[in-house]
Amino acid sequence: AVDLRRGAPSYGQWVGMELSAGNKKMLYAPAGFAHGFCVVSAEADILYMTSDEYAPALESGIVWDDADLNIAWPVAAPQLSQRDRQWPRLRDADTGFVHQGG
Repeated sequence: AVDLRRGAPSYGQWVGMELSAGNKKMLYAPAGFAHGFCVVSAEADILYMTSDEYAPALESGIVWDDADLNIAWPVAAPQLSQRDRQWPRLRDADTGFVHQGG
């Protein structure tokens, strides 16, 4: 999960964790945070809970290997969809999220 809220003290910082059937962990990514995943097993089930109805026309993202973020992914050359190959770097993305203080 990456903080997308411009002006936030943690803007551009990321957190990663391993989720598995064995450790039974889940990850909550609140509004203003990007999320991504890398499946390292032969198969996986991914379940999303969202705060609003999914609207494909409003979908956006950032490129998985943004050098500014330096995310420690568990693979060097993942299989990506065409859509995921074309996202911009965070510095060039208009995420629409601004830190509200607090």
